[in-house]
Amino acid sequence: MDVNLVDHHELEAPPEVEAASRVQGTPEEESGSGPEIIEYQEEFHFPNGYWIFPRWGKRGLIFFMTIGLIAGISVGVWLLVLLFRTHSLLKVLKQNNVMSCTEKPPIPVISKSVSFRINTINLLEVQVREWPDWLLVCHEGWSPTLGNQICRHLGHLRLTYDKEVNLTDIKVNNSQEFVQFLPKLGDLLEEMWQHRNSCALGQVVSLKCSECGIQHLTSRIIGGTSAVLGRWPWQVSMFKGSQYSCGASVLDPSWVVTAGHCVYKLSHKSKWRIFVGIVNHSDIVSHMGTMVDKIILHPHFRIHKRKHDYDIALLKLQTPLNFSSTVQAVCLPEMQQDFPQGSKCWVSGWGSTVPHQGFGSDILQNVLVPLISSQLCNSSCMYNGLITPQMLCAGYLDGHADSCQGDSGGPLVCLDQGMWRLVGIVSWGWDCGIHHRPGVYTKVAVFLDWIHHQIAGELVPEDLENKYIKGNRTL
Repeated sequence: MDVNLVDHHELEAPPEVEAASRVQGTPEEESGSGPEIIEYQEEFHFPNGYWIFPRWGKRGLIFFMTIGLIAGISVGVWLLVLLFRTHSLLKVLKQNNVMSCTEKPPIPVISKSVSFRINTINLLEVQVREWPDWLLVCHEGWSPTLGNQICRHLGHLRLTYDKEVNLTDIKVNNSQEFVQFLPKLGDLLEEMWQHRNSCALGQVVSLKCSECGIQHLTSRIIGGTSAVLGRWPWQVSMFKGSQYSCGASVLDPSWVVTAGHCVYKLSHKSKWRIFVGIVNHSDIVSHMGTMVDKIILHPHFRIHKRKHDYDIALLKLQTPLNFSSTVQAVCLPEMQQDFPQGSKCWVSGWGSTVPHQGFGSDILQNVLVPLISSQLCNSSCMYNGLITPQMLCAGYLDGHADSCQGDSGGPLVCLDQGMWRLVGIVSWGWDCGIHHRPGVYTKVAVFLDWIHHQIAGELVPEDLENKYIKGNRTL
């Protein structure tokens, strides 16, 4: 990495951007053959040392003082007009989402009307805006479909199990309050909860979602360091034939996600093989790895003005992965979750560690990069309005750490309450690790519904029956 992680950074700045970065002199300055300049000094002599015209006397002095006063007022008015026009121009730039590099962008505040969490003993808790406390969920009105929906809301792919728990079997504070799910209350998930002082059946919901975002080992790209095995257990290495091509991330034993531009030119599934649980490419045996069964490219993917938009694709594997301490799934972001600017996140990959280098790193690299607001990244001195709502930026304004060629499709992950979430996918950028050109990533939070829809559509019918086994339901 540059550690710059991309095919992302195979993209170069448009000619007009390059031209804007040059400082050019005039032809005369460059050749030294410009016109000859003659300095002319005129001497003025006033009789008897007075700075007045002898003919006009005091009247002349008053006249010139009046002219000077009028000129001063005119200059003041001109400066006020100039200040007003500059202020108006800044307002127009803000309205067009192009702002000054020195201006601090606003931090968006998203107020969730409903939040979910699973406590340490796997009991589901709900916090509704009207009731600030975390409330246990009564089992009346519960369904596995709701459990699956809540797991997705929390960034998991699916429900693992749900069951009822007797309140007499757990320690509950006397002041504990509850909620019950009542679909008839509204059309939106956040509207379907009713406050309860107790549960009629004396039972609450226990819930477990598919495991993700767990890092079993810890350690410490340009500016990056080598990763140790197990540091990023969801990191995928994608090979096209016998050649490394892109990175990807494990979402589930049967699914990985990558950048759309990694696969759109060569979408034939038989060409691809993925490797997980490795950090060193020299450890790869070519006939090993997992074959790809299906490639789902986002239908709106496109390349426009040398940038990728809707840059995401899902790969279904022929054989499910065996999870271990070195092979795990990464969590998706929660619904409506927006990590603020400045959040410290990690990007990893086998891309180039030196800009314009023709080959990548043999060992997986990782680097810490802060998120940059889209407003700032869209400013006139960065990407000048090219950042769409499907993108996000991360990196340093001085460019000392970044993603680069070969890192495309790889993960940008942020730690959230002990869970690692896939916030971005390495997508594109202008060059690697240069001033005011941070890495650009696919914003995963925008595609949550699309991801869940594609994966749910691939489940076989018997998986959807939610058969009941000893109080547990599985998908």
